[in-house]
Amino acid sequence: MKVHFIAIGGSAMHNLAIALSRKGIEVSGSDDEIFEPSRSRLVSQGILPTDMGWEAERIDNSLDAVILGMHAREDNPELLEAKALKIPIYSYPEYLYEQSKSKKRIVIGGSHGKTTITSMLLHVCKKEAINVDYMVGAQLDGYDCMVRLTDDAEFMILEGDEYLSSPIDRRPKFHLYKPDVALISGIAWDHINVFPTFENYITQFDIFCSVINQDGHLVYNLEDPEVNKLGDKYQNKLQVQGYSVPSFQSLEEGTMVRYGEGAYPMQIFGSHNLQNMMGAMHLAAHLGITNHSFLNAMADFTGAGKRLQKVIEKNSFVMFNDFAHSPSKLKATTKAVREQYGKRKIIACMELHTFSSLRKDFLPFYKGCMEAADCALVYFSPEVVKHKKLEALSVDEVQKAFGGGVVVKNKTEDVLRFIRSFKHEDTVLLMMSSGNFDGIDYDLLGAELIG
Repeated sequence: MKVHFIAIGGSAMHNLAIALSRKGIEVSGSDDEIFEPSRSRLVSQGILPTDMGWEAERIDNSLDAVILGMHAREDNPELLEAKALKIPIYSYPEYLYEQSKSKKRIVIGGSHGKTTITSMLLHVCKKEAINVDYMVGAQLDGYDCMVRLTDDAEFMILEGDEYLSSPIDRRPKFHLYKPDVALISGIAWDHINVFPTFENYITQFDIFCSVINQDGHLVYNLEDPEVNKLGDKYQNKLQVQGYSVPSFQSLEEGTMVRYGEGAYPMQIFGSHNLQNMMGAMHLAAHLGITNHSFLNAMADFTGAGKRLQKVIEKNSFVMFNDFAHSPSKLKATTKAVREQYGKRKIIACMELHTFSSLRKDFLPFYKGCMEAADCALVYFSPEVVKHKKLEALSVDEVQKAFGGGVVVKNKTEDVLRFIRSFKHEDTVLLMMSSGNFDGIDYDLLGAELIG
């Protein structure tokens, strides 16, 4: 087998390329630029392109498949040559499905919580020595590649992203996986550049339910109204299982979860995390893992990468880094920190960084989303807004949208000045972004604040 990747340097694409190479498939690739950590990982596997740029000459009839990344354009010369030679062209999710057609597929979907639930399930599978293939959308501690493809694993666990599949395939990725077991964690409007209305966005999850295999299973969040509607709609077509936040007690270090007759200590905290855990537990049952075994195995789970990731803790100060950027994620994350650190001052800083978050017509959805914090700051970069070719934002417009005394800054140094202005005893600092506030090194900042 020979497979060529167009735009091999993408965060998802390079992981798939490495997984296929490890499986024994001959992999080649191209890109116009490749950044870290993709570059080093491709070098380690021996599949970094020798030259940057697109060259039609890379495509010939010796190839069995071409995999097209989102970074490529429709007029990419390699793509055009592959079409001319009638070489099979796949999107990233299409090829994952091709590699897992003979397996039982478990797909985790939802606007938030996908990576956390997937990582919880993988954590328990590893502890229970269950052989699974997988694809996760974020780098997790303890894994050097976020895609695993083998011939012998019975199960394939897939994080089901609702974004588009490729430049020439406008279907959401999770529509292509045809799950045997599916989960929906929550629905909150996102990717408004692709899904222009909330109704259109909801429809994508309805379609996702419709492509679950006959006699398949749907695990769904009972506490999300839109997800609950889908659970009701499909209860006569699929085998359905609802879940919700379990009974729990916050401890000094983590949580005590009560389920059935048992009490289970956890390092994770917050109702949203525990809700995700219940969803993962019901998925684990389809892998033959009992609820008791699952909850015991979760005792040392500390979280998914950049999901309430502890940067530093000393005495009565703790700093977290979190990927939260949408309204629902901000609300869930700040609420979780409040539940765990109720008596401490909570300083929450978030960055508007994604296309949706920087749209003027989307900003009103952020109203009150950080009200669980004592002090809240929102940062945006005018340069990023300009780069995304969006209408310029003003500090006043952003402040009005968030409300509640939220401070708004558009310079990184002003964010740092805001953070440094506080005494950090009995305090939690929460940094929330899909970026890094244009250059803040969280480790250095944390060390400075406790110094």
